[in-house]
Amino acid sequence: MDEKLKLDRFDGEKVEVLGATYQEGLPEGPDLWRAKLTTRKEMLAYIRTADRYWLPKESFGSEKRKNPA
Repeated sequence: MDEKLKLDRFDGEKVEVLGATYQEGLPEGPDLWRAKLTTRKEMLAYIRTADRYWLPKESFGSEKRKNPA
């Protein structure tokens, strides 16, 4: 887990970087957002709302203002 790798930097110098630092396996317990949403309609609405923060299409998330300041 504390594996360090030697890689070449863009200028050719060797540098040490961390290897895999995650623990393998599956998460335990229920997904919290799924426990709150019971119907398919609620789940789709949640996902559509979350998508607007990640997708640049004509949506207004926290990163883009509807009206310029």
